[in-house]
Amino acid sequence: MNNNARGFFAERPLPQFEVDPKMLRRRTRRDVLWLGAGTVATLAGARSLLPHALRIDDDVAESLYSPHRKVPTYTKSQITPLKNNYNGATPDPSYIPGWHLTLDGLASGVSVALDIRSLTTRLSIHEQITRLVCVEGWSAIAWWDGLRFDDLLRAYPPTSQAKWVLVESSVNLDASGNSDPYYVSLDLASACHPQTLLATHFNGQPLTVEHGAPLRLLVPVKLGLKNVKAITKLTYVAQEPRDYWAERGYSHYDGI
Repeated sequence: MNNNARGFFAERPLPQFEVDPKMLRRRTRRDVLWLGAGTVATLAGARSLLPHALRIDDDVAESLYSPHRKVPTYTKSQITPLKNNYNGATPDPSYIPGWHLTLDGLASGVSVALDIRSLTTRLSIHEQITRLVCVEGWSAIAWWDGLRFDDLLRAYPPTSQAKWVLVESSVNLDASGNSDPYYVSLDLASACHPQTLLATHFNGQPLTVEHGAPLRLLVPVKLGLKNVKAITKLTYVAQEPRDYWAERGYSHYDGI
């Protein structure tokens, strides 16, 4: 999901406590995120330091990452409204008939283009109800169906040197409706997480343009700005690729 990452995120009040370094690894990544961001923001007394707080969290969040740690799941009775939060203007749906997903950096050495039918007939669809957390300070519990990113990696393996994937949306627009391609870096460890989906459905229905039709990234262990809508290309690389918000001073890891 493309987010305007200029707000300060807060799902619950910032905890006021000191942490013994020996106990640090016993804290969840969520608590560590709040501790790092809250401490810096409090000392600075200004929202403008949020990018610095997020960058402080990067190394800690990466060190605590575990593929076995899953975010909570919910029931359909707990679903809450999810707003359209495109980074800029919502694209016109005219791109959908010609849409395809391009895969580059594959072990085969060739570039592959897949339409949505090819993806959904070859790979299994999985359902999950998880919370999407936005850097702006809101969150929503939503019901998604889609392909596990890990299944895509198995079906179309990346080169053995790959440790990152550049996730791009060429149809993204700025606030004025002009072309503004969106791109984020995603570590392959997070891509392989069992709850990371390439979502095709929202609330039991095919994705609408507002929610990233026909395919969007859903990474519940990352902040919403990593959850790219209307993905058009995945490129596997050995070194960390460019990232839209990291280039603007924000975090590159964005874990929760």
